[in-house]
Amino acid sequence: MHIVLDTSAMAAADAGNVMASRLIHRSHAEPGWFLYAPTCVLVEADRARPGTAEHVTALPGITVLDLDLPAALAVAARQTWAAVHTEHAAQPTPERPDGAIVATVPKQWEERPVRVLDLTP
Repeated sequence: MHIVLDTSAMAAADAGNVMASRLIHRSHAEPGWFLYAPTCVLVEADRARPGTAEHVTALPGITVLDLDLPAALAVAARQTWAAVHTEHAAQPTPERPDGAIVATVPKQWEERPVRVLDLTP
């Protein structure tokens, strides 16, 4: 299972959300579970709640996704860097042929072409 954290998921993890904690545990302890943190999302989450990026990146089992050229081109075409980087990270790649699910509080993703995992308690 491939899961991308968005800004609300990072804030939830930082605030001790039980579902976010379970995802982090599974990505660390269970084979086949992968959790991703897009760089632009880390920046936005840390601006909203200082220390979040440091906390999230220190957790075991989380892979930070760089702003590589394809991601930068996707981000440059839109206004909201974090959301676009998350959406880009959720798309299929050779490493993730089925794409990834976005862990979130889903309101902002209603009109976007991504699968969502609702972290609302």
